[in-house]
Amino acid sequence: MQQTTVTLSLFRFTDRASRWWAFGMMGKSTGLFREVPGMSFFKMLGSGGGSGFAIYPNLGVYACIAVWENAAAAKNAFEHHPDWQELFNHSEKQWTLYMHPLQSHGLWDGANPFPVSEKRPYDGQLIGVLTRATIRPSRLIRFWRSVPNSSEMILRQPGHLFSIGIGELPLIQQATFSLWSNLDAIKRYAYREGPHKKVVQQTRQYDWYSEELFARFVPFQSEGTWDSALDPILDTLHR
Repeated sequence: MQQTTVTLSLFRFTDRASRWWAFGMMGKSTGLFREVPGMSFFKMLGSGGGSGFAIYPNLGVYACIAVWENAAAAKNAFEHHPDWQELFNHSEKQWTLYMHPLQSHGLWDGANPFPVSEKRPYDGQLIGVLTRATIRPSRLIRFWRSVPNSSEMILRQPGHLFSIGIGELPLIQQATFSLWSNLDAIKRYAYREGPHKKVVQQTRQYDWYSEELFARFVPFQSEGTWDSALDPILDTLHR
């Protein structure tokens, strides 16, 4: 049966010319990538510096998140659509993770872009997690004073495989994608006492966000390479 597919694509740009091109592409992306067959949602996002969660940007790495009617539609666009081809041709390194939505609640630009068409059984495989929020301007200082400790802590958690901070607008519209060995590892991180739990409590206490979304995905395919430590794990997925 055909199933909704979500793709996360990362692109690395190394020289000055390609970075400048990618920066321009980011600005034009809302006008591009229209009427792509089989694609219902698209966002091109910048990334954070340092370990991926710094307040300053990383101008060498960009991400694209898209929702497709099925995996075949995604592959066809990657291979033939001119806007996608431009990204692949200008970047030095690319990696795409194909996933099925497992759970999603909240809004992104007023809608939930990750429909869960059916209740999927979970049998212990890899899990991808996306959190995204628009921060209220009046809460920016308090938010950025609190979040870095929690973001750095995620890198040391058992079962954590990969994470990156991404966003549409610096400081205000922020997202994090992380990949975990299984669902239990996520729950241990999310519910144990520590910086992350404190941030969750502060989110409710200070009403940081005007919009937020949380989604979990089951990865089923990986294309390209990104991280030498991560690639052997992704080899376990069907390619």
